[in-house]
Amino acid sequence: MAASLLSETDIRHRSMAEEDPNGNEHGAAARSAVPRWGPQHAGARQLARLYSPGKRLQEWVCVILCLFLFIINFSFLLLHFSIVHVYRIILGIVLGIVTADFASGIVHWGADTWGSVDIPVIGKAFIRPFREHHIDPTAITRHDFIETNGDNCMIPILPLAHMTYKFLTHTPGWCNYPLDQLGFWRRMERLIQHLTGEKPRSDDMAWAKKTDE
Repeated sequence: MAASLLSETDIRHRSMAEEDPNGNEHGAAARSAVPRWGPQHAGARQLARLYSPGKRLQEWVCVILCLFLFIINFSFLLLHFSIVHVYRIILGIVLGIVTADFASGIVHWGADTWGSVDIPVIGKAFIRPFREHHIDPTAITRHDFIETNGDNCMIPILPLAHMTYKFLTHTPGWCNYPLDQLGFWRRMERLIQHLTGEKPRSDDMAWAKKTDE
């Protein structure tokens, strides 16, 4: 015989409040003898089982990549640190904190409010933890560092990779001095003049010699 569905009133009555999962303060739920939702709830156990080895691998990869890129970028920032830019650094930190707090709030609200575990790819991977948390708020206390931070580490990977690329490919002209000392540019000018007969900067000289319009 199929079990009957709970009404919205029953769901609210048996839910575990995020602020008070042990029921120490919330009146009706705290005094109720009816089993409250938690780690032993059938839905919570089913959601926990949806945490797959593939998801675990994705979290490990994201954590390792994020930490690796963070170390590289932080090292470059220290290398190029200048006291002149302190005010920009402070402003960037403040704006970064505000932006991260707002963006994470939007994501949390969106995942709390919409979506389903049945959505392909993102459902089990990203919506599932929110649904598990609603039925068993204490579940997060049993998650280790990788499970707790894997998805958070995934978000900054592309920006950090872009920063690393910029640091590695955009130089302040550090090759100019050694090349000049080796006479590289002068030799290149003589080689091109020998091959083409064109003198270097001849067009500049022609314009510089003009005395009238």
